[in-house]
Amino acid sequence: MALSPAENIHFWLTCFCIMLASTFHPTFGNVAAATPVSPGLEIVKVGVIMEQKTTTEEAISKYMGMAWSDFYSERPSYRTRLSLHFMDPQNDVVAAASAALKLIEDEEVHAIIGPLWSEQAKFVVDLGTKAQVPVISFSATSPFLCPAQRPYFVRTAYEDSFQMRAIAAIIQAYGWREVVPIYEDTEYGNGLIPFLIDAFQEVDVKIPYRSAISPSSRDDDIEDELNRLMMMPTRVFMVHMTALLGSRLFSIANGAGMLNKGTVWIVTEGLSSLLDPVEPAAVDSMQGVIGVRPHLPASSDRLRSFKKKHSICRTHDNLFALWAYDTVWALAEAVERTWNPSKTQYVRRSSTRNSPTTALDLSDVGISELGPGIAGYMRRFSMVYGLSGHFQLVNGQLQPSAFEVFNVVGRKERVIGYWIPKYGLSKIYQAATNNNFTRKEYGEYYGSGYSVPEDVLKPPIWPGDTLEQPKGWVIPVKGKTMKIGVPVTISMKEFFYIEWPDDQGQQSGATVGAPTFSGFCYDVFLEVLNELPFSISPYEFVPFMNASRQSAGSYNDLLYGIKLGEYEMVVGDTTIVANRSSYVDFSLPYSESGVSMLVAIKDDERQNMWIFLKPLRWDLWLTAGVAFVFMGLVVWVLERHNDEDFSGSQGQRLGVSLWFSFSTLVFAHREKVHNNLTRVVVVIWVFVVLIITQSYTASLASFLTVQRLQPKFVSVQDLVKNRQYVGYLGHSFVRELLIQQLKFDPSRLIGYPSIDDFHDALSKGGANGGVDAIFDETPYLRLFLAQHCNKYTLVGPVYKTDGFGFAFRQGSPLVSYFSRAVLAVTENKDKMEAIERKNSLSPDVSCRQDTAAEQADREISLENPSLGVYSFGGLFIISAAVSLSALLVELLHSRCRRDRRRTCWKSNEGLQLPLGWSKALRIMMTKEEFGDRHLMTSTYLGRDLDKNSSRIVPWRSPPVSVTTDHAGGGDASAP
Repeated sequence: MALSPAENIHFWLTCFCIMLASTFHPTFGNVAAATPVSPGLEIVKVGVIMEQKTTTEEAISKYMGMAWSDFYSERPSYRTRLSLHFMDPQNDVVAAASAALKLIEDEEVHAIIGPLWSEQAKFVVDLGTKAQVPVISFSATSPFLCPAQRPYFVRTAYEDSFQMRAIAAIIQAYGWREVVPIYEDTEYGNGLIPFLIDAFQEVDVKIPYRSAISPSSRDDDIEDELNRLMMMPTRVFMVHMTALLGSRLFSIANGAGMLNKGTVWIVTEGLSSLLDPVEPAAVDSMQGVIGVRPHLPASSDRLRSFKKKHSICRTHDNLFALWAYDTVWALAEAVERTWNPSKTQYVRRSSTRNSPTTALDLSDVGISELGPGIAGYMRRFSMVYGLSGHFQLVNGQLQPSAFEVFNVVGRKERVIGYWIPKYGLSKIYQAATNNNFTRKEYGEYYGSGYSVPEDVLKPPIWPGDTLEQPKGWVIPVKGKTMKIGVPVTISMKEFFYIEWPDDQGQQSGATVGAPTFSGFCYDVFLEVLNELPFSISPYEFVPFMNASRQSAGSYNDLLYGIKLGEYEMVVGDTTIVANRSSYVDFSLPYSESGVSMLVAIKDDERQNMWIFLKPLRWDLWLTAGVAFVFMGLVVWVLERHNDEDFSGSQGQRLGVSLWFSFSTLVFAHREKVHNNLTRVVVVIWVFVVLIITQSYTASLASFLTVQRLQPKFVSVQDLVKNRQYVGYLGHSFVRELLIQQLKFDPSRLIGYPSIDDFHDALSKGGANGGVDAIFDETPYLRLFLAQHCNKYTLVGPVYKTDGFGFAFRQGSPLVSYFSRAVLAVTENKDKMEAIERKNSLSPDVSCRQDTAAEQADREISLENPSLGVYSFGGLFIISAAVSLSALLVELLHSRCRRDRRRTCWKSNEGLQLPLGWSKALRIMMTKEEFGDRHLMTSTYLGRDLDKNSSRIVPWRSPPVSVTTDHAGGGDASAP
């Protein structure tokens, strides 16, 4: 297989080191065949690179021999036999690579088992890839060695990164938010960190600090590093080390008092007795430690029969030894399955073979013909009933089945639960495999911290021999006082105020005596402390000021001091905004807030002599006047023939009609109407007049009794468009909001150090060196309005912010506790109102009521409070429709009467009547047509008849034919 240029460089450098090692380490040539075999069988050489000095290494070697004998005793018909050749790497990287090269060149092995350490395995794998010899390791667990990228590397152990998800699940279950990893500064330790970070990010766990300790570190160096950790608030430590270095670490930590009550120590599988037993003295220093290790099915029939067969009485099994057993078993099966008699030799480029007497030619390393087949079979091998459990390889990597969560109690590792990749945590292995816990909420808050539900893990015994779960952090840290930053302002004393004991010291800059603190934010902080389930004392308020006791910068600068490590938290009127959350964490808000616009109001309209015209707009005044005139004309037309009051000259008739119409305003009309149509029209009109007069009266009363605060500016867009000057509080975030969101010209913005300057600025106006509007946080502006109720007002929309909150460093565990305490305080209405009254944030009742009335009235005034014609359009339409309908009916009725009169005259053209009769008939017709009463009076009629000296002759009935003598004295006769 061809190597990349980088791999070639690495390979040749390795080989150069091997040649040097071969020169100075002649013992590498000693190779012993550990397993004799019967003649007639196919012998396949397998190299084993490992030391046999420690108890663990001896156990591994023993288990490999038992695996060889057990495998072939159960399969005597197999034609192949493994021949294991052991070589000692002497705990050296170059020596391990040299041993691998000698196994390849001298013994022509077709597979290599080992070495034990990841640093050694990396070089051996490079040689194996060059010679196409599979390298199988049951202990090189570093994630840097990836079988997916190395086709001739097979790992029959769990990769270290697998256990990180289990540890992250434990941390999430107990609700800890920060963890400090302490790891071995080797490839074994460093290789885990990227996977550790990824796993913690998935459960939102922060890593505030990482501690790397070299195996060559002295005890004093380790103690100094532990003391540095003690100066930090985090008390959850995760240790990833080998047993040798880990034993030293815990012995020193226990002596320094770091395994007392309140601390949490979590270890990886490297410090589990299942992999590498820790010395008894070190175990005594690990009391209360919890950790994870691969799950070993100790109760399996396969393991019980194995122990019985080989008379093994050990209570604690070594997992590396079990993996070594299964590795030999799997390799023997792979060799048998892939054996090919024609491919049992090494292929070389030249006929000359490297020997001890000739120079080592690294370019002529032999290539195994059998190796590729063995590697391919091993990378997908699966064995359900392995000695270590389910032994399944996927792409050359052993897949984890489960992890155990253990707790060190006495000299034992008590299992308190299990973690399975598919299901999550459970205290019972069977429950974990049958129930899905992947979406389970592990933590619930009960007032004193997070607790793990009983169906997840058994309760462990924590350091300090206690069952009380540590909260994972402490304040103060080893006697260190908690520093709390506070703002320094010359105004807004109601929110946070620092009072110094001496005025002279304030002027000279000397610090004499301790200051006292007060204000709304300070009182809320004290109430929140009372709600916390623990005490954070002692703490110290650190004013954010310069030598002159003036503010040292903006609120953003104050909050950034948390990120710089100057404060642990900040207490004050700090508003929660998005850009600040990028470098600090906030608690839940304890006060509502927002940004509003403050403007001056116009003069009170009650001083206007024409205020009586304000209730109605000009269009309604005009429409009402036209309606009155129109209604007078309608009444005159309908009543001109029936009522003598509407007779006379044209001027008299017009005056009477208008008088009648306008007198309805006060319901003083006395003229009687005789026409039914007129009655209908007048009733509708009186109803219209009633509605208009009542509405006018109510509106005028509002104008006269309610103070109308008309702002000089009501629109932010108008301010931007007209380039008006706008003010803001100099140290706040409002300037960025005005520029970035509201698009104000920065040159038109003026910052003021105190809200006390707002009055003077608004009084001058933008044209006289002041401003036309002020933008600031609503609580500050309401405090300002409490002192200037009748001069200024808030207009426009409120630009929402999240309110005031306590600020902490990012990832601080205090955030969740303070947030819960803030909720408890703010939900107590009586307590919050008492704090507001104490700090004069609750204005006097009259001012508050006026402000509320002004606010409600202002919302109406901004939409023009005067009544318009549209508001009464329906009434005018109804009245006009009724009036026009009455006129139309009257017109048709008059036309009909006129037509009847004409028909009557035509029918009497031949009738001869005396002069008096003729005039009387005309009078009757005229009366029928016009309805003029005075024409029918007896005086008028008698005078007319006497004047003509005619005698009236009664008519006869039935029908009479009448002939009229137009010449003068005709008479009448019946036929």
